[in-house]
Amino acid sequence: MGYKEQFTEIYQANITRQGSQELFDWISTTDFFTAPASTRFHCACLGGLVQHSVKVYEVMMEKHFDEQTDNRESFAICALLHDLCKAQFYKTSTRNVKNEATGAWERQPYYTVEDSFPYGHGEKSVFLIERFMRLKTSEAMAIRWHMGGFDDAARGGSFAISLAFDKYPIAVKLHLADLESTYLREKGTSAVNKK
Repeated sequence: MGYKEQFTEIYQANITRQGSQELFDWISTTDFFTAPASTRFHCACLGGLVQHSVKVYEVMMEKHFDEQTDNRESFAICALLHDLCKAQFYKTSTRNVKNEATGAWERQPYYTVEDSFPYGHGEKSVFLIERFMRLKTSEAMAIRWHMGGFDDAARGGSFAISLAFDKYPIAVKLHLADLESTYLREKGTSAVNKK
């Protein structure tokens, strides 16, 4: 089963609130299932975004889900949709790269960013989700702050991230799952032309 099929299965089994089908239908009209997750850092390959989303879900459930205190739907929403902002965000281009073996210049594909809706990162995902489906405050906070200290607002000295992490444990769990998936589980998936 491919990552698109895994995503679809997890989504449809766990996310059932009003507007969820409309959101899924909209996602299906975008490049979400074929887009990379980054330009070169992790899952910078065809289908990398959906792969990363599924991996974050797997880490969240495996490492951080507590049957007594956590909600499966919230975990699925946060993990699968935290990077929705990356749909319609990357474009494929080419550049000349020198082949070290032959000395010849060759065209190589690479990903660039073309942000037609520059609304931020986590907050853009929250905005896009809420066009179709209401989020719980804890879910919105988790998605908004999933980048942790890598977020521009956090680097600028904002105390909001600390308050969000303190008040909403799911925000910490999503951030940790995103980090582990990105830096430990997705190694070797950074070439634009990998199959």
